[in-house]
Amino acid sequence: MMEERSSQVLNPERLKALEKWLQETEVKLTQVNGQRKYGGPPDYWLGAPPGPGCEVFISQIPRDVFEDQLIPLFRAVGPLWEFRLMMNFSGQNRGFAYAKYGSPASAAAAIRSLHGRALEPGARLSVRRSTEKRQLCLGELPICTGREQLLQVLRDFSEGVEGVSLRAGPGEQGVSALVVYASHHAASMAKKVLIEAFQKRFGLAITLKWQSSARPKHDEPPRSPKTRPSSPPKPPGRSLLDSHRPPLLPPRLAQRQLPAFSRAVGAPSPMVHAAPGSPRGASSMLPPVDAAALLQCVCEVYGQGKPLYDLQYRHMGPDGFLCFSYRVYVPGLATPFTGMVQTLPGPNPGAIQEEARRATAQQVLSALYSA
Repeated sequence: MMEERSSQVLNPERLKALEKWLQETEVKLTQVNGQRKYGGPPDYWLGAPPGPGCEVFISQIPRDVFEDQLIPLFRAVGPLWEFRLMMNFSGQNRGFAYAKYGSPASAAAAIRSLHGRALEPGARLSVRRSTEKRQLCLGELPICTGREQLLQVLRDFSEGVEGVSLRAGPGEQGVSALVVYASHHAASMAKKVLIEAFQKRFGLAITLKWQSSARPKHDEPPRSPKTRPSSPPKPPGRSLLDSHRPPLLPPRLAQRQLPAFSRAVGAPSPMVHAAPGSPRGASSMLPPVDAAALLQCVCEVYGQGKPLYDLQYRHMGPDGFLCFSYRVYVPGLATPFTGMVQTLPGPNPGAIQEEARRATAQQVLSALYSA
């Protein structure tokens, strides 16, 4: 216990040396998320932001060594774009830091000259190339996700997005996306907010993990996943929920897709698969159909009649979204569909009501076609 307490005691002489150095050099340090940062870039920087391969990872730093010793040491190799020292709440460093240079050549020179450098007796620095993970893999996106649309959404949610690649195939749930960020820091910040942002804005429960591949794959449109042959549609007059397998959509509707990210939120967009044997590009020749129109067509085709909506406004959430409760009656079904949806405010009451109706229909479709 005594050893643990003593390890948290700060060296007053080292702290005074740091304060004096900061005053003399006018170096600015910023405390951000458990790290103390210099630069990013510094005031004197005139060049472009560094690309991949410019950052080094420094470990085995004595706990009471600070920027007054580290920054001049690493700046002697070449101009620093950024230096980040990881800090504890106690005020000690955590034993490691990151230094980013303007070029991969300067980073390589830092590794050659400073790896094994002794700052104190028995304490030698370890300096090696930083992995700089800049790619995130987003999973379980709606099957109709578009690249440009997703790119815009990601740029609304996070900073530093450089590109997006989509992929889909056998064994994958929905569509996955490989997102490339400008820096490891930007990717780390995005990783902290994206899951909650997609859930809050679109009602989507996405998955998120680091992508270890150093090179992004070429952009390509998502391929439709393979589906097993389905049984013929049921005759009119039978309930849509009579079996566990959802009925086939009529070919003229199956070729259309719902928007992957609608303005209304509350549930994921339903996965509407293309009908077997439908020609490529057929969807581009047909106008898009909103969820309410699609639900009505499905109910009419299968003899269920026109769905009836009972929408009740409840309140406005702290985030500005309008909350509605709904009850949808489908003739031929004994039990109505109930739940809650959220929409953004619209230009007039009629537009808000229509948006809530589309969001409600989207949830009903998800319930009808859920596995």
